[in-house]
Amino acid sequence: MLTAEDYLSGQVLLIDKPLNWTSFQAVNKLRWEIRNAFDIKKIKVGHAGTLDPLATGLLIICTGKMTKQIDSFQGQDKEYTGTIVLGGTTPSYDLETEIDTTFPTEHITETMIHEATKQFIGDIDQFPPVFSALKKEGKRLYEYARAGEEVEINSRKIHISTFEITKIKDLNIDFRIVCGKGTYIRSIAHDFGKALSSGGHLSVLRRTKIGDFHVDKALSPEAFIKSIATK
Repeated sequence: MLTAEDYLSGQVLLIDKPLNWTSFQAVNKLRWEIRNAFDIKKIKVGHAGTLDPLATGLLIICTGKMTKQIDSFQGQDKEYTGTIVLGGTTPSYDLETEIDTTFPTEHITETMIHEATKQFIGDIDQFPPVFSALKKEGKRLYEYARAGEEVEINSRKIHISTFEITKIKDLNIDFRIVCGKGTYIRSIAHDFGKALSSGGHLSVLRRTKIGDFHVDKALSPEAFIKSIATK
């Protein structure tokens, strides 16, 4: 059973982030629960890689001295599974915002879908979504977007090592992607629609791996809280 000293000296916690939680909320919740359970006045807690509220899956949360290792975890490859819906785009590239434009899809074949993935393998230039937490001139990009302000976004080099189509059902395309640091799966969904001369947006996203850490070994926040409550 872990002690207060264990958390202060540093732990790596694997958490399965629920839908509609922000990564910040998950960190704050666990920090409060650890402090409360072990009567700790102050403890550092941070996460190694943000997940959008509409995404679920693996969140690495570090405590105490292990927070110094966060950068090394963030640099590791990540694996995601999810669903791209063809035929429509949204401003946020996912379901946070409503579909703003629809496109024809009758020309799309299964062969085209599989072939289109090849355009995304290797080192590519990617434009982050305007609805993102990246900063420009001291403001988050999503702040400009929600205020209806235009803002110039620069592309970034990213690396995708695997882009596999796992299921096709009508306009819903299930995938598995393995990628490097800084990759926005929402942008891949948007650009994938473009590659098929249509539109596309992300409807489901789950992070399954970060480096050698797998979501199968992760606990829900509720399960983690229960485990420290029974110390």
